[in-house]
Amino acid sequence: MFFRILGPLEAEAGGRRVPLGGPKPRLLLAALLLQPGVVVSADALTDVLWPGRAPRSAAANLRTYVHGLRRVLGDRIESGPGGYQLHAGPDELDATLAERLVARARAEEAPVLLDRAAALWRGEVLEDLPHHHTWSSAVARLSELRLSVQEERLRFHVSAGRHAEAIVELRGLLAEQPLREELWRLLVVALGASGRQGEALAAYAEAERVLRTELDAEPGVRLRQAAAELDAPAPVCQLPLDLPDFTGRETGLAQLTGLLDGEHPAVVVLSGPPGAGKSALAVHAAHAVRDRYPDGQLYVDLRGTSDSPRRPLDVLAELLHALGVPDAGIPRGLDERSALLRSRLVGRRVCVVLDDAGSAAQVRPLLPGAGAAAVLVTSRGRLPDLTVARHVDVGVLTAAEATELLGRIAGAGRVAAEPEAAAGIVEACGRLPLAIRIAGARLSHRREWTLHALAARLADERRRLDELRVGDLAVRASLALSHDQLPGSCARAFRALGGLGPLPFPGWVVAALLGREHADDVLDVLVDAHLVELVGDQPRYRLHDLVRCYARELGEPDPDGVRRVVEGYLSLATEAAERMPVRFFGAAPEPRSADWWRPDQLDDPVAWFAGERPVPLVELAVAHGLDALAWRLAAAFTPYFDLRGHHEDWRRTHELALGAAERAGEPRGQALVLRNLGQLEVYQDDYTAAREAFERSVALFRSIGDDQGAAVALAGLSTIRRVAGEHEMALSHCHDALELFIRSGDRHGEAVVRIAIGSVWLARGCHATAERWFTDAREACVEIGDRHREAHARHRMALLHQQRGNLGRAREELDRAIAIFGELGDDHCVGYAHQSLGELCLRSGDLAHAKLLLVNSLSVHRRDGDRRSEAEAGQLLGELHERLGQVREAHGLFRRSLEIWSELGAEEAAAALRERLSHHPLTMIAGGSILVPSERAGRQP
Repeated sequence: MFFRILGPLEAEAGGRRVPLGGPKPRLLLAALLLQPGVVVSADALTDVLWPGRAPRSAAANLRTYVHGLRRVLGDRIESGPGGYQLHAGPDELDATLAERLVARARAEEAPVLLDRAAALWRGEVLEDLPHHHTWSSAVARLSELRLSVQEERLRFHVSAGRHAEAIVELRGLLAEQPLREELWRLLVVALGASGRQGEALAAYAEAERVLRTELDAEPGVRLRQAAAELDAPAPVCQLPLDLPDFTGRETGLAQLTGLLDGEHPAVVVLSGPPGAGKSALAVHAAHAVRDRYPDGQLYVDLRGTSDSPRRPLDVLAELLHALGVPDAGIPRGLDERSALLRSRLVGRRVCVVLDDAGSAAQVRPLLPGAGAAAVLVTSRGRLPDLTVARHVDVGVLTAAEATELLGRIAGAGRVAAEPEAAAGIVEACGRLPLAIRIAGARLSHRREWTLHALAARLADERRRLDELRVGDLAVRASLALSHDQLPGSCARAFRALGGLGPLPFPGWVVAALLGREHADDVLDVLVDAHLVELVGDQPRYRLHDLVRCYARELGEPDPDGVRRVVEGYLSLATEAAERMPVRFFGAAPEPRSADWWRPDQLDDPVAWFAGERPVPLVELAVAHGLDALAWRLAAAFTPYFDLRGHHEDWRRTHELALGAAERAGEPRGQALVLRNLGQLEVYQDDYTAAREAFERSVALFRSIGDDQGAAVALAGLSTIRRVAGEHEMALSHCHDALELFIRSGDRHGEAVVRIAIGSVWLARGCHATAERWFTDAREACVEIGDRHREAHARHRMALLHQQRGNLGRAREELDRAIAIFGELGDDHCVGYAHQSLGELCLRSGDLAHAKLLLVNSLSVHRRDGDRRSEAEAGQLLGELHERLGQVREAHGLFRRSLEIWSELGAEEAAAALRERLSHHPLTMIAGGSILVPSERAGRQP
């Protein structure tokens, strides 16, 4: 006999369904099955069968129904004290069988048992019968059991990698149970593990919306953690704002949206004359299909029609940055960067807009390989040699579209009132969208004008040549008309903006150019005239390249205005540098704020630095002969470069800055820039170049009597000596630096050098001496409130305790150092400290924790381009795999570390590793013993 209540009520005997009779017998059996083996009183059963008012014959009828059920069920129902009970073994009732299967599945971690349990449900509990109120708790318990079984099954499926079927089932369950956070969490995890990062983030956003709307609650910790652990960053949307009055182009837009289906690769070239609206159509189409490309929308202006088209090498770096690749992970060569971009786009649905391409050669390296990414290219030329692309010609608007566009800008009522004049204006503009926009803007800002008046001016061909032209000069003529109608201060600002180059700028730049405290009104006029456009999510503006070129042609840039702009950026950068969470170890330029303007308080200095583009800023200063400002601006950005590892920007700005300081005849500027370049060379393991830069810096600082600057440069020289094993020279440089720091009153510098001296003594094995120096440094840091250097001192003290064999003390110091680095947002130093802690766990036998820490450290070092630390962490991880018996993995890690040591010229480390590899079972070379990591040179304290 087998009974089923997990769905419609059923009973089977010998595998054949048993007829249960009408509604009353079925209700009676259901009530007994909800409490198998328990006597249910006759009164309770009567209430179930007749929930309103029982008839006088209720007792007799009840006995009749019991008798009828006994005929088909045998002796399963027996009378008890005052009622009846049904006997069913644990495996004879689907509800109890389900409970037993779930209990076994949890005890044995057997998902197949959960599948069997889930299969017992055929629908809702007793879904074919009206429920009595006394059934509520039992029904609720079984319903909750069903949901928990489904969740546990899906949890097993997700953990086992069966993501596709789990995703389908999860979406169905969430349609019924949208408030179950665990189901949302599993969906986010499954989508993320399937590489569908955009959909995973969208699922989390939907969960967040549902919980807030329905429960006025935020997602729980586990759901938030699942979203935080997604591999991909949040999708990037770099598209400029879509035009709210975009008009026409129905055929072209339908063609584009048909090609951009989000499922297949697509490369489309939009070509046509200047002013035809190629960029507007591309951006509008990209916005229209954003939901098809959930992994991001990228936008790059290639400046193909400018005097200096953007190099594919530089554009690739910008695209890779947007896709989450850090500076250290971007290769140097064009082919390597192009290959990395193709790899990053595989499996991602991304739409890329490449605006204003000059040639097919400029575009080819920027195209994806496999996957479903789409690329929209705009160009004046058709680019027929870009054979992988579909080509779409963008010509002038139809007469109806052009008239509609004019009405949307100037006012539909005015156009309808003067249709002939409107047609005259449209034809005089050649139906070019940019020209029509300018004409419409004139009308909208001159409400007293009639359309006939403007049409009459444009009807005169002699005047039209001055105002509107056809072909390549059409945009220039239209811009001339717009410029002539600008108020004096707006026109002056427009001309001045042309001298700033292609740099996106914040609103205060307009005020700086005009020498005013505020110029929002001027900026509003320029934006309304479509001569300046808003770009991105940040409050930034830009001039389209054609507009900018025209503005530049109108006259020479105002030197005072450009100087004020650079001074404004320098003031902001100086303030941001002073308020960084980590105090930069280096010489700082003398404070030099703008005397005409005081920047607003910066809420987040790190975020401000991240939003700026330092290379074009320094290039602007150099191009206008502002050399004294140029090197200071580069130096002000260095604390941010150091914190975030932006080495390419660091190098480019400082190469420009060094020449600027030399031309300005400022030896301190040269010394400061050389010191910063030396530190960059240390990070990139070029110790010969670093030594040369530090030595030149020391000489220059000493020539002008700058003790603090000379001490900073000497500290850099000591680092190089320490890495090379030249301990006596390292100590000599350190003590010279310490004396200069004391003389100049720089207690932060003193602390750094004391740590460095202790590190040299530690490398020499003189533990007592090293401990004194580390202790003095830590106490000094605590006294002056320098938490960053305090963490460094604790890190070095941990290495000392480890060498002494006091692993407990070492662990305490490392934990404190990691906590401080984490609070300060210094991911680099957290990575180094994690490596030390991983080594400590390895030595103490905590292999699982060691593996986690060392894998994370190796990832950080590779991301930052710190090859020396990568080699050290790789060796430690190789040793760990050896201890786990994973010889193949260990061999691969040792081989990679050996390659790095050889490339760095670290012969001692390479020889030791060759010796170790020579005894390895899988060795292919003669090799040596693992190197215990020495004190790292990479991240300066």
